[in-house]
Amino acid sequence: MEDIKTADDGQFLETVSAWISREDHRVTVLANLSSLIYHYLDDVSWCGFYLAEGDDLYLGPFQGKPACTLIPKGRGVCGSAYESGKTLIVDDVLSFPGHIACDSASRSEIVVPLRGFGVLDLDSTKEARFTQREKVLLEKTMEILSSVL
Repeated sequence: MEDIKTADDGQFLETVSAWISREDHRVTVLANLSSLIYHYLDDVSWCGFYLAEGDDLYLGPFQGKPACTLIPKGRGVCGSAYESGKTLIVDDVLSFPGHIACDSASRSEIVVPLRGFGVLDLDSTKEARFTQREKVLLEKTMEILSSVL
């Protein structure tokens, strides 16, 4: 893999597609994908997956500090995004009703649902870190991922 930091978003998506197509084991795909995203985007303190099982989301492969292991559907940013099926960008997690603080340093968050599977969750220690750019990029990334799951 060439230096992921020097890629543009199109090259990043090509890299994601190439890495995903190499593997057929779900955990391996999710582990490498969380690493690719974590290293590609600046100012990300945590990047990983929460996987759906019943009405709960369980911690999956991630990059960053140890995290919450269980999030009920509809609770916090992850549970709310999973329940609604829509990407959520939270500029200030301290103002989000019911925010679940896995890392007290986290200030902003984006959560992209992967229908019937779980969510991709990214945190930053900077307020208002995530923009429309990351929303589009990560939703396209989840489309690529859904094609192999």
